[in-house]
This record gives sequence, C-alpha cells and structure tokens, in this order.
Amino acid sequence: MPDKLIEGLRRFRSEVFPQYREHYRNLVDAGQKPATLFIGCADSRVMPEVFTGAGPGELFHVRNMGAFVPPFEDDRSFHGTSAAIEFAIQVLEVDEIVVCGHTHCGAIRALYDPPKGTPHIDRWLELASAARLADPVLDSRGCPHPETLRRTEQRAIALQLERLLTYPQVRERIESGRLFLHGWHYIIEEGTIDILDVEQGAFVRMES
Repeated sequence: MPDKLIEGLRRFRSEVFPQYREHYRNLVDAGQKPATLFIGCADSRVMPEVFTGAGPGELFHVRNMGAFVPPFEDDRSFHGTSAAIEFAIQVLEVDEIVVCGHTHCGAIRALYDPPKGTPHIDRWLELASAARLADPVLDSRGCPHPETLRRTEQRAIALQLERLLTYPQVRERIESGRLFLHGWHYIIEEGTIDILDVEQGAFVRMES
C-alpha cells in the first residue's frame, strides 16, 4: 500500500477518529440513516464531504464514471448503480437525491473523443450520448470548446435526473411528496455549484 495512504490512515486513527468515536459508535448501534443519496462522478477532484460539509452517516454515495444513471431494467444482470439506488430508496428511505456532475469531466469529453479499445467505457457512455451537442463548437485544435463541454455536462445531469424517473420506487415517492431530486454542476476551479432550476430550465449559480 502507498506510504502516503498509510500515513493518512495513521493520522485518521490518532487525530480524526477520536473526535468522532461516539458518533461512529452510534452509527453502528443505531444504523445509518442518511437523508441524501449522492450520485456523483468517480473523479478524484470531486469530494462531496469537503464541499458540502457533510459528516459521517449523512450521505449515501453512488459514484461512477460521469455520475450516470442507467435505466431501470427488470432483469437478472448485474446492476451496481441501480442496486444502490434501490437500496437508498427502499431500505434507507432517503428524502433527497442529488445528481452531481462537474466541470472538466473526462466522461463528458469522451463523448466527443472516446478512448480506443475500451468496450465497457463505450457502452457506459451511451448513458449520456443524448447530451452530446449535434453541432459542437471546436477550438483551433479540433477539440470541444470549453463552453461546449460545460453545456454537455449540464445536459448530462438533466438526462440522469430524467432517467431516475424510470425507477418505479423513485417516481412513486416523488409523486407522493416524499422524495425530491436535485441536479448540481460542481465548478471545480471556482469551488461553487450551479443548481438546476426546473422552472427556468437552466442552471443557476448557488447564492453565497
């Protein structure tokens, strides 16, 4: 194991864990009861607990390439993301679901320039193919312009929110007022969030 990770574990054990010892014990004894399912990208720069201030037991995570949501499928295949969504709804009974994409997302860039020899990535990217702009603006090198990528990132978030509605448990709880969906676009370089305003049909900057 890398020395840096070992040292981090030691610091956690000696400096951080003692502050939360009783809280962790309560989470073990009473079980977890997070209010929010956070569907985020696996990107190493996206650290939800850091930018939300959430503590242990507050967020139930699903993280994958691009923060994508596969459609509900009633079959016998392996569905890791779908199983996590189902667990959050049926077992944990979360009140909120946040789908959080971000700037400079490799999955979104791959929609315009997919890597070679990666069949699993190719298949996974189909979950965001509808977000790809039909006539993208390119820069002088023929790469997608930053504004093209930002628009695509936001379109992909909205697409995943729509796909959550294919889950019967999600739709039923929304219709009964027991569950709320949110779309976030995390601006890495600015440390802020643009939030999808459904009524405006646009992402708006989070107020300071």
